[in-house]
Amino acid sequence: MPHYQAWEEFTRAAEKLYLADPMKVRVVLKYRHSDGNLCIKVTDDVACLLYRTDQAQDVKKIEKFHSQLMRLMVAKESRSAAMETD
Repeated sequence: MPHYQAWEEFTRAAEKLYLADPMKVRVVLKYRHSDGNLCIKVTDDVACLLYRTDQAQDVKKIEKFHSQLMRLMVAKESRSAAMETD
């Protein structure tokens, strides 16, 4: 399971994974209060991408990215066109 240190690399890889097969991709957010870590995992059962942070400023980035993926998952329009416009 690759752990990404750079946020931009993680988002590019996650978008690529999602656009390859949208029906198989899952997104999981997990917060561990004892460690103060927020973890976002994107997987399609073959590849698993993981980004972990303990920085408060990264929470907004993760929240924005997560909501962007959720909008794509429920959108009826072309998914690839919607991802490029955001």
